[in-house]
Amino acid sequence: MKRYLFLAIGILLAALAFWNWGVPYFFQPPPPPIVGSPPGTGTVQAEVTLILEEGEIVLGETAQTYQRLRVKLLEGEFAGIPIEIDYGRRQILPQGAPLLQLGDVILVSLSIGPDGTLNAYFADYVRTPILGRLALAFALAIVITGRWKGVRSLLAMAFSLTVIISYILPHILNGEDPVRVSIIGSAILLTVTLYLTYGWTLKTHASALGMIVVLVLTGGLAWLSIQATRLQGTGSEEALFLMQMTATPINLRGLMLGGMIIGALGVLDDLVTTQSSAVFELHATDPSLGFQALVRRAMRIGQDHAAATVNTLVLAYAGASLPALLLFSLHRGNYLNLLNFEFVAEEVVRTLVGSLGLIAAVPITTAIAAALALYHHRLGRWRTWLGPETSDQHHVH
Repeated sequence: MKRYLFLAIGILLAALAFWNWGVPYFFQPPPPPIVGSPPGTGTVQAEVTLILEEGEIVLGETAQTYQRLRVKLLEGEFAGIPIEIDYGRRQILPQGAPLLQLGDVILVSLSIGPDGTLNAYFADYVRTPILGRLALAFALAIVITGRWKGVRSLLAMAFSLTVIISYILPHILNGEDPVRVSIIGSAILLTVTLYLTYGWTLKTHASALGMIVVLVLTGGLAWLSIQATRLQGTGSEEALFLMQMTATPINLRGLMLGGMIIGALGVLDDLVTTQSSAVFELHATDPSLGFQALVRRAMRIGQDHAAATVNTLVLAYAGASLPALLLFSLHRGNYLNLLNFEFVAEEVVRTLVGSLGLIAAVPITTAIAAALALYHHRLGRWRTWLGPETSDQHHVH
């Protein structure tokens, strides 16, 4: 009884301490200084209310259909004001781009000219309704397939997005070390999402321990690789835009390293959890297996999974870089020389470091899970605090 009383007091004190010091730090950072735009500018939603003109135009050597439209601004300080825009008269439209129809909701960029007139330009389509339907279909599929575990996984995903948006991004924008912020954020994501999805079990403990070890190893490899290849973090246009739009100095090398750590976390989550599950399932099927036999059998499963995951990782990066690869092929460039450019080398380092982390995750997680599965009874009175072996069990053997 005293043990649970002390536990309750400890949880209460920890909650009070987090409320007083943790919440202001994690979720209430001061707003970063921003190099802003003049008042009255920005991107807002607008509805097409009238098609004023439609015809053919030639831009360069491309013939396309253009439109002149009247739209009604739906938000911002100019909401309700009708304004004219053109579509396809100043820019070459992608092949097969649909024409705008009455009632379409689009994004328009607003600017105020030197004479004070308000100008609007087509920016993009409003895609949030369709994206919302896709997200709903995804959530329903997860819940139908995974039942309560699927619900917990959705809550874990929502928590992950909250931490990224409410903690990682604001603190990096405020000039804090991106590596430290990414490690703290990754640790929070790791701890909460794993246990929220899979429960307080030995299998989850093995996954969490394996993830921590592999993240530290991956972060070290990424740092060494960035130093050795002299990457500066300027390989993406987004990083350069970020430097121009904020008055706070941001460590781009640290930002690149932090991105590698967070990216590795997403891939490793799947691998270490699956590998830990394989170990405990093998142990439940044949409890007579010793440490070496259990590790050997689990490694056969992990090797196939790691090989498939690494191939998936490489294909994902290649797919994201497909336009650049096509551009290089068009100019018949020397691919070995192209590897020296920053924006190419960044992706190569990211892929190789992530793959090395995946490869290391298999033996590390397997060994930790096998040790917990076979020797957890040696923990004595601490064993009762660690929960069942898996979420399917309701008592400790």
